[in-house]
Amino acid sequence: MTNPTIVSVPLGERAYDILVGRDILEQGVGRIAGLKARSAIVVTDRNVHAHHGARITAVLKGSGLIVADPVIVEPGEGSKSYGTLTQVCEAILSSRIERGDLVIALGGGVVGDLAGFAAAIVRRGMRFVQVPTSLLAQVDSSVGGKTGINSSHGKNLIGAFHQPGLVIADTAILDTLPLREMRAGYAEVAKYGLIDDEAFFFWCEKNWRGIFSGGPERDEAVAHSCRAKAAIVVRDEHENGDRALLNLGHTFAHALERIVAYDNARLVHGEAVSIGLAQAFRFSARLGLSPGQDASRVEHHLKSVGLPTRLADVPGGCGSIEALLDAMSQDKKVKAGSLTFILANGIGRSFIARDIAASDVAAFLESEWSA
Repeated sequence: MTNPTIVSVPLGERAYDILVGRDILEQGVGRIAGLKARSAIVVTDRNVHAHHGARITAVLKGSGLIVADPVIVEPGEGSKSYGTLTQVCEAILSSRIERGDLVIALGGGVVGDLAGFAAAIVRRGMRFVQVPTSLLAQVDSSVGGKTGINSSHGKNLIGAFHQPGLVIADTAILDTLPLREMRAGYAEVAKYGLIDDEAFFFWCEKNWRGIFSGGPERDEAVAHSCRAKAAIVVRDEHENGDRALLNLGHTFAHALERIVAYDNARLVHGEAVSIGLAQAFRFSARLGLSPGQDASRVEHHLKSVGLPTRLADVPGGCGSIEALLDAMSQDKKVKAGSLTFILANGIGRSFIARDIAASDVAAFLESEWSA
């Protein structure tokens, strides 16, 4: 057991801490007492419940909380749906969990988004705690208060900003994560270097194996990523400006996820992000904004880790150029019908590019299709 690193997210009345460290779950749950709740309900998925459900229930009860029966959903992006949201909301209400009590999101990004959205709307707003169990959730989706579900029109189009009261990122929990999920989460780690921190990207190139093996590099990467995201969230909580930079690679990624109908067997979110990151840098190079060697460097690193970087890497293909463009048109960053991308002048020098011509995107995708 180690003393956790504490990353603060100073948002006034909505401020909270992120605790990062190995084997800190018990210490972290001890912090829940400071939230002065009477009861709690855990929302998790079937796989995570099998690994960690009994442990967190015991720890919560040991801290003096009344713990309702857990809400267990199916793993995968398909659970970010109206039907599963209804299931979670009804379970919270039927357990007589009160507004001042806690919803505990125990799982990856899907569970965090789903449980957080339920907490945002049940009783017009309940408190919740994030206990992320995937690398992707620890460095990205558990931080910043974005919650929501998917629509047939696109990913994360229905949701709310609802900040957690506490995030407990126990990096030892990642020891049970499949390699594919570790790789997927790593794409979001690398993203922070690509946005505005070339030195961190260089550090990742040298130290990624330690992140995967569970060495001190893992804690350092998670804490650094949380600090980077927290800094942007504090500047722009509701994504009216700089926070859009966190979507580097995501316009391409979300379109790909929609094309494969959120089928995790074919493509998980972090894999789509990896392809999107590589595409963002290749697109930037094609537009003359970024050196071609930077695009090659990004692609080489992601491939070295074992991540996909090309449309051809999507199992079963990805439809057509027209289908991808249509999916992009539903992206949350579209304004007045114009496409917005996060592009780059180089590694660590990303920026928001508005009014990108659809013809330029189509020409780029055509070049990608034949690559």
